[in-house]
Parts: sequence; C-alpha cells; structure tokens
Amino acid sequence: MTKWTPRHEAPEPLEGNVVATITGGTVIWFVLFLVQIPFYGWFRDHGHLWWVWTCLAGGGLGLVGVWYVRKRDAAIRRAAEGREEAAGSAAR
Repeated sequence: MTKWTPRHEAPEPLEGNVVATITGGTVIWFVLFLVQIPFYGWFRDHGHLWWVWTCLAGGGLGLVGVWYVRKRDAAIRRAAEGREEAAGSAAR
C-alpha cells in the first residue's frame, strides 16, 4: 500500500480578526455560565452540575486565549514594521 500524497498545494491559511473571534467566544461562555446560575439546584439534582463548571472553565480559558492572541497580533505587527523599516533603509 502506497502513501497518498496530495497533487495540489495547500491553500494559504485564512487570517481574520482573531481577537474579536476569541473575545466573542469568551463572552458566550460567560453568558452561558451566568444563565445557568439560577438553575444551579436543578443541575445539581439531575447530575449535570459539570455543565455549569464547564461554562466557567470555558470563559476562564477564553481569557487566556484573548491575552494570547492580543500578544500574537502585537508581535505580528512589530515584525511587519521591522520588515518595512528594513526595506525602507535598504532602498536608500
């Protein structure tokens, strides 16, 4: 059996507004957590308490994600500015 190899190159990755996407997801996790708080007793009685804590964990991990993608975007901008400065000084 031979290994399958693609016959075309992979497309470039899509770059969008990653910070907004992660922030939106984080907000959704926290909203879901807050919506479930009034029903805490029901979740506990039916053995679904992990749903509440999953939403809180998703929101907390989302905060880490927001911090990470903001740092990533800043690093990408700094690298682009450095390349522009290097190109500008080389043209002189």
